Amino acid sequence: MHETRYKLWSAVTSALLALVGLYLTFGGGELLLLGGSWFYCLAGLLMLGAAIGGFRAPRLALRLYAALLLLATIWSVAEVGFNIWGLEVRLFTLVGIGVWMLLPWVWRTGTSWFTDKREIIGALAVSCLALLISCFTSYSIDGSVPADRMASQGQADTAADATPKADWSAYGRTMAGDRYSPLDQITPTNVSHLKRAWMTRTGDTQQSGEDAVAGPDQGHEFNLELTPIKVGDTLYMCTPHSWVIAMDAATGKIKWKFDPHPAQADLAKNVYLACRGVSYYRIPDEIQTSCRSRIYSPVADVRMVALDAETGKPCDDFGDHGFISLRQYLGHVPHGFHFVTSPPLVAKNRVITGGWIFDNQANFEPSGAIRAFDATTGEIAWVWDAGHNPETWKPGPDDVLTRDTPNAWGVYTADTNLGLVYIPTGNSPPDNWGGTRRPFDDATSSATIALDIETGERRWTYQTVHHDLWDMDIPSGPSMVDLPDANGQTVPALVQSTKRGEFFVLDRRTGQPVPGYPVEERAVPTAGVVPDDHVSPTQPFPAAMPSLTPANLKESDMWGATLLDQMVCRIQYRQSAYEGQFTPPHLGKTTIVYPAFYGIVDWQGITIDPQRKIMLANASYLPFRIKLDRRQTLENPGTLPKWNGAGEEPAAKGDALSVSPDYGTPYIAYTNPWLNPLQIPCKGPVWGTLTAIDLVTKKIVWQHPVGTTRDTGPLRTHNNIPLPTGIYNIGGNIVTKGGVVFMGATADDYLRAFDLATGNVIWRDRLPAGGQATPMSYEVGGKQYVLIAAGGHGGLGTRSGDYIIAYTLDSSAAP
Repeated sequence: MHETRYKLWSAVTSALLALVGLYLTFGGGELLLLGGSWFYCLAGLLMLGAAIGGFRAPRLALRLYAALLLLATIWSVAEVGFNIWGLEVRLFTLVGIGVWMLLPWVWRTGTSWFTDKREIIGALAVSCLALLISCFTSYSIDGSVPADRMASQGQADTAADATPKADWSAYGRTMAGDRYSPLDQITPTNVSHLKRAWMTRTGDTQQSGEDAVAGPDQGHEFNLELTPIKVGDTLYMCTPHSWVIAMDAATGKIKWKFDPHPAQADLAKNVYLACRGVSYYRIPDEIQTSCRSRIYSPVADVRMVALDAETGKPCDDFGDHGFISLRQYLGHVPHGFHFVTSPPLVAKNRVITGGWIFDNQANFEPSGAIRAFDATTGEIAWVWDAGHNPETWKPGPDDVLTRDTPNAWGVYTADTNLGLVYIPTGNSPPDNWGGTRRPFDDATSSATIALDIETGERRWTYQTVHHDLWDMDIPSGPSMVDLPDANGQTVPALVQSTKRGEFFVLDRRTGQPVPGYPVEERAVPTAGVVPDDHVSPTQPFPAAMPSLTPANLKESDMWGATLLDQMVCRIQYRQSAYEGQFTPPHLGKTTIVYPAFYGIVDWQGITIDPQRKIMLANASYLPFRIKLDRRQTLENPGTLPKWNGAGEEPAAKGDALSVSPDYGTPYIAYTNPWLNPLQIPCKGPVWGTLTAIDLVTKKIVWQHPVGTTRDTGPLRTHNNIPLPTGIYNIGGNIVTKGGVVFMGATADDYLRAFDLATGNVIWRDRLPAGGQATPMSYEVGGKQYVLIAAGGHGGLGTRSGDYIIAYTLDSSAAP
């Protein structure tokens, strides 16, 4: 009986080991031929030897496997050091098989269990010791803001002069976009007493329950990226379905709700549904109107609505009974090709907006021009159109703005004292091929552009990527701060974050780098660009500011859930074109793009404490892969229908469903996040960080991984062990005078509070849905509140919902 059991389990063990060994041998052989690591092929051969030995020489088989474990441990430590995430993926699979071999009925010789297993026990002890040591590895940069800086009141926050400290009256609290609250009731000392004050559901989605995951909503990605604003005693917000809502700031009770009834033809074609916020403006007293205090909100069917802030009714003297069409002056706009997700910037009786243009569909898409409307009447005031002469003008009813110019879809910021609005621009479509871009496209893409608020005249331009072929558009307007220059003089500055993880510090009057914050042009890869395009030989890099840009990838950085899928990533790495950041997209060969267009720092931008001169940025790290191919490969068989831009874009079939069609160009593009067959990232942890940077000393104060794997897993599952890897995040952070940083954003669905001094997590609350939004803070009735929208994000795959949640200190901590 025992003999039969031993033979059965030994045979099963040998068979499984043989299968794994064959996979590693053939895959490792391919990797070796590609110039990669020798280990996988050797490991496979040793496994095959052990599998064969298991039938006739089990003692030899156990010794072979023990030797493999020792070899793997030495190789792993030599390749990645005592890095827990690097050792985990290399050793856990082999250790797991080794533990299986300790079972008493596997590969026995008839002598004692210990005699049979001692070599395996010793090898496992060495491997586990290496793993144990690696558990004490830190992935943080530890430090603290000096006590005198924490207590410093510094210079006045000039951007907030007209904003009551109890309010949060713009997306970034002020139009300067620093995301700083001057409230100090909540502190690191009492934040543990923070409790939910109220929770209100907008009714925007019927999905509910702990297991609901954000995703298609009638075919659309649903993203609650909202940051409400607060004026007086009222919160104002929009929802992904374009509803505009006013809530009582103290109770969350809905005061009014307005449904603009967006046209279903537009919603059916929009690839995602999102609205990041609304704007408040009070019409100057000298202007006659019956609708003095207004809320301006984008509508998903390419309109803008102005509502009475008190009643929620459309302002009748604005446009057509409260609405203006943003299709006007754009010529033919196929459904889904243009909509606005960010709040307009409203200042000096101007409503200024651009909008999102459908990426990578054609090189004859609608114009990305910036438009300004009279805030009272909705009449067009000016247009900044990079392709028109003059570029700032007032179009007539039948005029059409230059098609396919760079667009600006993120939140704009402004210095109203200088009278300037700062526009973050993207690319002229498509993103990954620029052979038909015009000089004015290349001159104004991926740049910060300063326009006169009242006239639209361009004052200056600063470009962060030349001839952008990687979708490195600037997704958020810069944040304002006054800084000392190299000569000790105070300069009105701005800090522009980028998807690259770089930070440009410019004089906001002139657009030139502030003295002491230089920018260098550095050589970048140029080989492999397609013959009918070109690539810039250099790109700008801030030379003094710390960077969150990741180091160039190496084969040893590849990751996975097991040794097996990690090998797949290593093979893909060797098969791909990659020479580091700015490797040009190749024709017919996959190119690794890292940093990628999801950003290191995306649309959330950055936070600046203007008193303490500390900048905060949360970052994500996920490579993408791009491959250009000739369009005939899909057009000739009819998989991708031909299109000249007339009417609606034709529906693709089969292989073309997930392809960027790039109509009007010689190419199509395949673009995807770099995941292996188990849907595990090919680049290992750390995947998300929160960093504090001293803007005066230009040094990182502290940096910590942020978020865990609790709600992510292989094959897009949403239950996991909460490993402290840092996790992908979408949405921003805020900082308060009380010295507390608040952030949701992470894919593990928590709102967290951090001590500004050290970056340590000092409080957290589990959210009912993904918190992929930037929080805000306000005061009403003598209490400071912190609020976040929790509704999930389809792209990140977090739980869906429509929750607005406010927190305040419980009575035991109230002043």
